[in-house]
Amino acid sequence: MASVVTAQESANADSLEHVIFKYGGLERADTTEKNIYLTFTGGDFNDGGKWISQVLKKQKVPAHFFFTGDFYRCSENNKLIKELINQGHYLGPHSDKHLLYASWTNRDSLLVSKEEFTSDLLNNYKEMAAFGIDRKEAFFFIPPYEWYNQQISNWTAELGLVLINFTPGTRSNADYTTPDMGDRYISSEQIYRNILSFESISSNGLNGFILLIHIGTAPERTDKFYYRLEDLIIELKNRDYHFKKLTEFYNQ
Repeated sequence: MASVVTAQESANADSLEHVIFKYGGLERADTTEKNIYLTFTGGDFNDGGKWISQVLKKQKVPAHFFFTGDFYRCSENNKLIKELINQGHYLGPHSDKHLLYASWTNRDSLLVSKEEFTSDLLNNYKEMAAFGIDRKEAFFFIPPYEWYNQQISNWTAELGLVLINFTPGTRSNADYTTPDMGDRYISSEQIYRNILSFESISSNGLNGFILLIHIGTAPERTDKFYYRLEDLIIELKNRDYHFKKLTEFYNQ
């Protein structure tokens, strides 16, 4: 595996000035290109897996799936994981046990040691290996809770991996919220409108966006955003966006 020092050094140099990094992790790819990097994370729930897989196949759209070790270990997910692999999607790690790396109130305050971080992430890769997923090809990593700091990015780089995170602004990642969360809850219709509204008013639209959605959500959320996925893909295609893999953007 090629040595990776930082996410910045691993990105293609000719587009680096148009790329957004935060705390050492890639947060948005080239903002001058109308490319979207559709991304899904999964840990406890997989209820949208079959639907999402069918939509992506129908629309001929590649996507990225980041699962925890527990998700890969669960036998109920075996068929879905193999299907996603066969369809050519990117499958990567989301930590083994979905650890919280840093304090919510003080981001610089680590809650794990380097040894704990490393052991947990490598255990995630062990579960991926059971499906024939090669670490050399699956070098992108989304941290659990999508919450990290510069130290976590540094440790990730030391393992020859690239930390990425979702691009903020659309609230697509809030599709996990449930009605009992009060003001934090956001409906699928609101999320859909937010995405298209952001695209319309932002100077760079959704260029280079790492657009994150969850592959499943708690049963308490009956309003599943993944049922709007095909409508969203069609609308974004109509706005001249292309769905691509991040592996086309990075050198390894």
